[in-house]
Amino acid sequence: MLELSVIIPTHKRADILDHCIHHLEKQTIADKLEVIVIHDGQDEKTDALFDNTAFHIPVRYGSIPKSQQGVARNVGVQKAQASTCLFIGDDIFLESHACEHHLEAHRKIAEQGKDPAAVLGFTTWDPAVGTNDVMHWLETSGWQFGYPKIQKYKHRFLPKTIAHKFTYTSHISVPTSVAKKFPFDKDVKMYGWEDVHWGSELRDANVHLYYEPDARALHHHFISMEDSLKRMETLGRSIAAFPSLDRRPTGWKLWAYRLSALLPTMVGRHRRAFLKGLQMN
Repeated sequence: MLELSVIIPTHKRADILDHCIHHLEKQTIADKLEVIVIHDGQDEKTDALFDNTAFHIPVRYGSIPKSQQGVARNVGVQKAQASTCLFIGDDIFLESHACEHHLEAHRKIAEQGKDPAAVLGFTTWDPAVGTNDVMHWLETSGWQFGYPKIQKYKHRFLPKTIAHKFTYTSHISVPTSVAKKFPFDKDVKMYGWEDVHWGSELRDANVHLYYEPDARALHHHFISMEDSLKRMETLGRSIAAFPSLDRRPTGWKLWAYRLSALLPTMVGRHRRAFLKGLQMN
């Protein structure tokens, strides 16, 4: 009866993970779900959560030597028993119909003869953690979640030329066969570009991306300005590991980055942090 394997990589965030799983217990199709949690590293508190808590849906838990979240997802995929996998983060709280909408989207795609395809759900900040100017900017500008940029593609496939930029593994589902055929790069050591890299592989294999905004989730994570700038610096450093991607500014774009980085604006501060990371390569 299992139709969806929900795969969650985690790292020392037992309390948030607990809330994440409780949201999965409230799904309208909870009886068709299994949850696979893979801890990236070792953590006694996370171990204790699964030793002492009885969830109302099937939850399997394992841990791996410290690697990175892509490797944790790969391990989870190998354990998946359902025909579709849903990747979410441990701080992603799904609304009750989200999983149902993912499966409905995959059925619709299959009926149209357009599978295999990935289905992207919608995510926004959880108001419970509070929001600030930088979080609002990250969401509306597309520097973290670019949903406003793909609003016109709701309930449709994104163009192949841009789809890889929106394969957000914090909330995306794919056929399990696709997830097994296209694992995440195990050699990635730094946060930043593995989603785009994975999306590029799907694109090149003609696995299209469908946007299903009715599959909604809240991102239970607060980001300060300092956090955001550190993230941008890391993105600048880590892009060197993906020379084939089209995200590194060169030529006139690099000059534009350098000029705008001089401005005391939100864009300028973030581009300055990105360039700082880029220079560390």
